[in-house]
Amino acid sequence: PPSSSAPLARAPPLLCLSLHVHAPVLLVLLSLLWTRHSKFVSRASVYKAPLFSLIMSVSPDKRRKMESALEQLKKYTVVVADTGDFNAIDEYKPQDATTNPSLILAAAKMPAYQHLVDQAIKYGIAKGGSEEEQVTNIMDKLFVSFGVEILKKIPGRVSTEVDARLSYDKDEMVARARRLIGLYEDAGISKDRVLIKLSSTWEGIQAGRELEDKYGIHCNMTLLFSFAQAVACAEAKVTLISPFVGRILDWYKENTDRKSYEPNEDPGVVSVTKIYNYYKKYGYSTVVMGASFRNTGEVKALAGCDLLTISPGLLGELSQDHDTVTPCLTPQTAKAADLDKVHLNEKDFRWQHNEDRMAVEKLSDGIRKFAADAIKLETMIKEKIQNVKNGQ
Repeated sequence: PPSSSAPLARAPPLLCLSLHVHAPVLLVLLSLLWTRHSKFVSRASVYKAPLFSLIMSVSPDKRRKMESALEQLKKYTVVVADTGDFNAIDEYKPQDATTNPSLILAAAKMPAYQHLVDQAIKYGIAKGGSEEEQVTNIMDKLFVSFGVEILKKIPGRVSTEVDARLSYDKDEMVARARRLIGLYEDAGISKDRVLIKLSSTWEGIQAGRELEDKYGIHCNMTLLFSFAQAVACAEAKVTLISPFVGRILDWYKENTDRKSYEPNEDPGVVSVTKIYNYYKKYGYSTVVMGASFRNTGEVKALAGCDLLTISPGLLGELSQDHDTVTPCLTPQTAKAADLDKVHLNEKDFRWQHNEDRMAVEKLSDGIRKFAADAIKLETMIKEKIQNVKNGQ
């Protein structure tokens, strides 16, 4: 103990004020008290003491433990919210956001967003034309209206999807993308803040090439399941790809005897890792945004990926998770990957993609599902058009 000349009676008030802090901080305070009241210990010597060295050696880990997995992930990867719900964006503060017909359909049913639906319907009716033309204009306006509102809440970009029913028509995809960008520009939004989502069919990839080269419109290639799709997108020099993780896992669980995987063995994680390594090894400008996650293990196994688009539910889990997150993907490890560079023309693309049964099935299934939700949204819009015309 300190000598009798060190008045311990004066120590308790300071200690009582510090009882809420972590043990390492309390130990530092004790060390400083010792230094202050001892005639024989210099103030600087506390920093050389073994106790202080021990405290300082563990405190960074303590600090990391205090950070959520989401906060840690944001140090290595741009986090994107996969939602059309503005409230989720407010809560988790992502850099970017993505939408698709399924998400817009869900959001359009919420009372909080009925004003956007009503505005889009008024816009479409005012534009005139056949019912089909009105519905198409309303759909485009609605998608853009959600995007405009989302951009008020994020510093980065929003992804808006072209109708999946156009997935095999390059010219129609280009025309629809340009119309969407025109609506954004009418709302005062620069095209640099928008990514146009296109299905990663051969036609979609070539539409992306034309939009990027000829019109300076940035594209996000979605429904990407095969390495052939990824190679073709890189060669088309599109801005971004969204390789799916969870849907690949779903397929393997449904079509093989294996029903569970560790995150690093997850087929979707393995697929995205290979694509990331290939892009970084050969210096492609296209960036990788992992998408479609089933659990936080998949997300953490892809820490270090350029971007990850994550649902609000999993963002919530990550915000409550305090396990340590470290980068699993890095440009340095990618350089060492054993991957040969390949070139794909249309014939090679179609054959190699066709050889991947999972990718063929999931691409067609994804297009059908997005198309089905687009049809549901159209049905809802048609009902509202009739209500407006009937004065309801």
